[in-house]
Amino acid sequence: MAEPAFVDPHPDILGAGYEAFTAQLPEDSEGAVVATLVRHRSSAASTKAVLYLHGFSDYFHQVELAEFHATRGEHLYALDLRKYGRSLLPHQTTARMSDVSDYYPELEAAVDFMLADGIEQVTVNAHSTGGLIAVLWLHDRLAAGRGLRPITSVVLNSPFLDLPAAWAMRTLAPRPFRVIAKNRPLFALPSPGRSFYQLSIHRSERGEWDFVKEWKPVTGGVVRAEWLTAALRAIAKAHSGLELPCPILMMSSALTVRAKEWTDDLYRGDAVLDTEALARWSTRLGSHVTCLRIEDGMHDLLLSKPDVRQRVYFEMARWMDTYSFPASHDDTVPDPGEPHPLVGSAGTAQIVGSAGTAQTPAGGEIG
Repeated sequence: MAEPAFVDPHPDILGAGYEAFTAQLPEDSEGAVVATLVRHRSSAASTKAVLYLHGFSDYFHQVELAEFHATRGEHLYALDLRKYGRSLLPHQTTARMSDVSDYYPELEAAVDFMLADGIEQVTVNAHSTGGLIAVLWLHDRLAAGRGLRPITSVVLNSPFLDLPAAWAMRTLAPRPFRVIAKNRPLFALPSPGRSFYQLSIHRSERGEWDFVKEWKPVTGGVVRAEWLTAALRAIAKAHSGLELPCPILMMSSALTVRAKEWTDDLYRGDAVLDTEALARWSTRLGSHVTCLRIEDGMHDLLLSKPDVRQRVYFEMARWMDTYSFPASHDDTVPDPGEPHPLVGSAGTAQIVGSAGTAQTPAGGEIG
């Protein structure tokens, strides 16, 4: 069978300036499989780009992030992995995964597409479970002798580097979960109920963002035994040390929130993962890791309050100008007190400035 390729360009649900491409992947036990790549071009002629990977029970909808990169002269390519978001087919089990390597074909197809598009330098930007998948993919790519080209750096937004559970669960869970996964792979783990995190971000509840709730349920995603066993294997591998040679930026909230009822702390911390664990384990990913703790950041830092997002965009811009695309921008350091031109109210993007110029200010579920 020919290698998967992203074809069939069509307008994306995000509207003008966004194109979607579909790749037909080899069938699995559930039938046909596809992945979707969304492209947003900068108006600047550029060979630099970002490849974005979403988290669990998620899909790409972060228009503000795409416009941020566009103003910097960087194209954005966002991958909706198989059985997520745009790539979820009616006969499929949402987010079903037997191993993180399940996603390598669409990741490689995305890189091939970007190279054919004239891209020469790529930063991988990955959130939560997407972060775990990304670092394992790059590690295994190196182990297979394929190198990292064209990937130059990695930006991780609250990566899923540890289980959001008590030490006892982390220590005792792997063996029984493996047994359950072998015999009942689709067994759904007990849910604590509605996801306070999702409630805190969607406009219909207590948040400011609008997204497709069928693809990113406000109730939270269903965690199945097969998926969790695969995630545990990947986390253990990351903990053993990946030795990635490229620069890595790991950003997470400064606060972990554990709430059994609603609290406004959900707007100021990570209600999904243990941020202390993320900071600790991030040092196992490679030899050049920058760990930043974002005050008042939520689990997806880019869905936090506007002033927090300003800080996140500034930190990303400053770090990428130094390590990802060091010759791309001038040495001017923006004022951290200046509002980010892309951060508006109620989750809208306000575009200011010319392409290729950094317009930045300075300064219980699975993820």
